[in-house]
Amino acid sequence: MPRRILMFIGHPDPSPDRLCRALASAYAEGAEGAGFAVRKIDLALLAFPMLRTMQEFEHGTIPDNLKEPAEAVAWAEHVVFVFPLWLGTMPAMLKAFLEQIMRPGTAFAYPEMGEGFAKSLLRGRSARLVVTMGMPTPIYRIWFLSHGIAGMRRGILNFVGIRPVRETLFGMVANASEAKRASWLKHMQRLGERAA
Repeated sequence: MPRRILMFIGHPDPSPDRLCRALASAYAEGAEGAGFAVRKIDLALLAFPMLRTMQEFEHGTIPDNLKEPAEAVAWAEHVVFVFPLWLGTMPAMLKAFLEQIMRPGTAFAYPEMGEGFAKSLLRGRSARLVVTMGMPTPIYRIWFLSHGIAGMRRGILNFVGIRPVRETLFGMVANASEAKRASWLKHMQRLGERAA
């Protein structure tokens, strides 16, 4: 049975010229060519409200147009997030989206009284974070300690049971040559071929 891969494109700008979309397409092309089942969800094409209260997070319903993406997470065996680094972390749209779909009862369960920690409901899935940025990647990793990505990995994905979470970072993207971009796309295609 082919491995099931879910891709979230988290660039808020719907322009087809965004590098994130090209990277996601290259990964999907490699994965589909290798026989894997792939679903892609582009967040820029979705309209959804931000959660504003704990009551809404815990007891509200997922918006109708996000039910399919939430169900796709349960379907997937490997989840790929492709997004730009904005102010050191994921864009607000991606964070708001994750708050909508990673809810109690869907992604985790609160413990019964006196039972300890929350129960992760998405165990058995892996993920890859593909992140573009304007700075050199060593600066983000060493000076900033990859804080925004680390928070996403530990505070969201690991919390709901998704692990391992691997990272692919592309830095200095604004000034990258066509040859450099082509090498990035080839790298993404190879990752897709391995469902890595």
